[in-house]
Amino acid sequence: MCGRYATTTNPAKLAVELDAIDETDDTGFNPNYNVAPTNQVLTVVERHDRDHPEDPATLRIRAMRWGLIPVWTKAAEPGVPVKGKPLFNARADKAATTASFRDAVKKRRCLVPMDGWYEWITETDGNGKAVKKPYFMSRADGGRLYMAGLWSVWRDRSQGDAAQPLLSCTILTTDAVGDLTKVHDRMPLPMPQEHWDAWLDPDHPAPAELLETPTPESVSDILLRPVPTLVNSIKNNGPELLDHVKDEAEQISLL
Repeated sequence: MCGRYATTTNPAKLAVELDAIDETDDTGFNPNYNVAPTNQVLTVVERHDRDHPEDPATLRIRAMRWGLIPVWTKAAEPGVPVKGKPLFNARADKAATTASFRDAVKKRRCLVPMDGWYEWITETDGNGKAVKKPYFMSRADGGRLYMAGLWSVWRDRSQGDAAQPLLSCTILTTDAVGDLTKVHDRMPLPMPQEHWDAWLDPDHPAPAELLETPTPESVSDILLRPVPTLVNSIKNNGPELLDHVKDEAEQISLL
């Protein structure tokens, strides 16, 4: 699964790197070392211009709520969807047949950029108390990861034409492979750049093979390392969350 991650890029920089249109207004997107569900996150989509739908689709950087809100969700109050458990992950092998995600699989797919994600292993300390030890998964070369995601546009139908759109997204997960199985049996689904065109294409379904579990070789450049337990609380946020834990007493064996 993927319930917490880190991202240090900003939308303007991302737009330049990807030759995309920044639709976020660069509002409130500082480096976030402890992204949690319901936070506003950056996504990459490919869409046609509303005023010129015949023009080729272009890459766009959009801000979305992490936790997909299905279009059929009822409103708790005007403009506010009914509260529930955030749909921040979707199983890649079942999304196409799951009511909450199947429409998005067909025509609203995205990329979720991140520096890496966190997972925890629960161990028992010397006093018999359960302790959650966090690990951070990231590329060995320090490059950015792009995970496969789905997105939705929710509107309060009771407001008619006055309803404002609320964009939300989820991250697809798959079976963990390779060394990543040492921390969890699930992992976010990476989307290699050579598959971006097919994955983001708003006019055609994505090839089914893009939803398959990647090979261990394809994620061999993703390394895991122990990080401080500061990340266990979403109240903590800063580069120190990514420090490598060097104290042997704070490390656990992955052998």
